[in-house]
Amino acid sequence: MIRFRHSGNFKHTEAFFRKASNMNYRALLEQYGQAGAEALASATPVDSGKTAASWGYEIEETPGGVSIYWTNSNIQDGVNIAVILQFGHGTGTGGYVRGIDYINPALRPIFEQIADKAWKEVTSA
Repeated sequence: MIRFRHSGNFKHTEAFFRKASNMNYRALLEQYGQAGAEALASATPVDSGKTAASWGYEIEETPGGVSIYWTNSNIQDGVNIAVILQFGHGTGTGGYVRGIDYINPALRPIFEQIADKAWKEVTSA
């Protein structure tokens, strides 16, 4: 037989859920979206500066949550230049240009800030 006994109340849990349901996640993600786009722009390898200047972000709200996506609009001949800078690419003459991992290091501090902010929200309720 399993018994469950509870004493006390759920006021802390209820306060957390009230606070979470009233929080403006979009405004918070706008802040981090802009910070991420700026971090990516400053970390992007520069030749002409077009790729660095082409960073942006999009926020998508769904019934299951809110997501942030960083975008780069510098497309040449159907190829996203930010992606080939990151991962490398073959050349027309049979050579290969090695990629530079600049995206992950640029966004790591932003992800850490988001995680810290979320943890503080959870623990302060």
